[in-house]
Amino acid sequence: MSELWQLSATEIAMRIANGEISAVEVAEAHNARIEALEPEINAFITPTPDIARAQAKAIDERRATGAPLPPLAGVPLALKDVICVDGVRTTAGSRILDAYVPPYSGTVVHMLADAGTLLVGKANMDEFAMGSSTENSAYGVTKNPWDLARVPGGSSGGSAAAVAAGMAPIGIGTDTGGSIRQPASLCGVVGMKPTYGRVSRYGLIAFASSLDQIGPFARNVRDTALLLNAIAGHDPKDSTSIPDPVPQYLDGLDAGIDGLRIGIVKESLSEGTQPGVAGRFKDAIETLTSLGGEVEEVSLPSFAHALSAYYLIAPAECSSNLARYDGVRYGMRADAPTVSEMNARTRAQGFGDEVKRRVMLGTYALSAGYYDAYYGKAQKVRTLVIRDFDEAYQKFDILVSPTSPTTAFKIGEKADDPLAMYLNDLFTIPSNLAGAPAISIPCGLAEDGLPVGLQIMGPLLSESLLLRAAFAYESARGPAERPPL
Repeated sequence: MSELWQLSATEIAMRIANGEISAVEVAEAHNARIEALEPEINAFITPTPDIARAQAKAIDERRATGAPLPPLAGVPLALKDVICVDGVRTTAGSRILDAYVPPYSGTVVHMLADAGTLLVGKANMDEFAMGSSTENSAYGVTKNPWDLARVPGGSSGGSAAAVAAGMAPIGIGTDTGGSIRQPASLCGVVGMKPTYGRVSRYGLIAFASSLDQIGPFARNVRDTALLLNAIAGHDPKDSTSIPDPVPQYLDGLDAGIDGLRIGIVKESLSEGTQPGVAGRFKDAIETLTSLGGEVEEVSLPSFAHALSAYYLIAPAECSSNLARYDGVRYGMRADAPTVSEMNARTRAQGFGDEVKRRVMLGTYALSAGYYDAYYGKAQKVRTLVIRDFDEAYQKFDILVSPTSPTTAFKIGEKADDPLAMYLNDLFTIPSNLAGAPAISIPCGLAEDGLPVGLQIMGPLLSESLLLRAAFAYESARGPAERPPL
């Protein structure tokens, strides 16, 4: 039998339900895997082996009674450390929340517990989800399991690395401008950003509230669909939550893509795309065509301006959301003789450089005399992005592009060049501005031996269609390559 940490979520749940293995065995196998690899990879800020053991014991006791088990019973899960868990330290990757222990859990945490998952740890991330490399974490850089000298992507790099390295078969991340899909691409796993509002954000520590969305990581498309079903749904605690019923994402997963109209985003075929990435993307297009997809190029002119609009809108919202970290209500407090000095010192000591950079950008963009010139104009560009997508979906069912212009870059390579770092999100940001779903799936290795991701985008609430297209491609191509660990 395969090592338990090598099994997919679907296989683990099935074998536990059949009595072939116990949930406690699965928990211990993954705890041991984390203990062995964590000193090198640093995928977790707070491992939670005891929580996983307790949840596993409860699953085994339930199975012993003959009661039916939930769909993800006994499946280990890595949870990005930006989602609150009652009684478990939740830092958002920041020193300012180093000692914060929430008195409540986010809605997705309750849903995942109900689905039977085992929480093996709170995963490392860029501070307050601001970054594309997980180098901005106050708790050290997460290493890419494919090459420990390279980044795993970000901001959900810890979750992506944990899934890729076999520390957990599934993970949860958040995606504000590509923070699930880009690390999924760089680590060679599947990552999906659902439609904005499809998954509750209650209990998520906010970065940019009109863009943030929680979503799944897995090593294959079926597990991704299974995990999405566990977390999707309406939540009255989240005013932006979509009330529409959630479909069964596994239904029709294998229906194929014969006759599906597929648009290749012309703007993603730029000179800045690494040759190996472009090559694997071309191969993926040939596979989609061989499966019966009707493939044609499409131009989305606003794609070129989405990055600039995003880096005004997101910092503006982060400036407002992070104003609460003032040393008064919660989080760290620096000593100072006056309240105003205490506020300033707390924020200066508690926030890292990237967070400070974005707070200053956002505060400037929202300031008197500049609001219309910057933030207001960026929102107009956002409207153009939405219109471009709407127009494209009149002709096409789905759109495709590379997920990231490059494979994983070396740690420190772009740390001193914010613009170069921001360009990593060039192809992922438009879907966030539009609030639409998108998925990244592995599509081979580039010339440097590192994973490449194929991004599939669709209109609002088209998750079932995206999963079906991704599954068809995955089935035709075969299982994705695994890192040499």
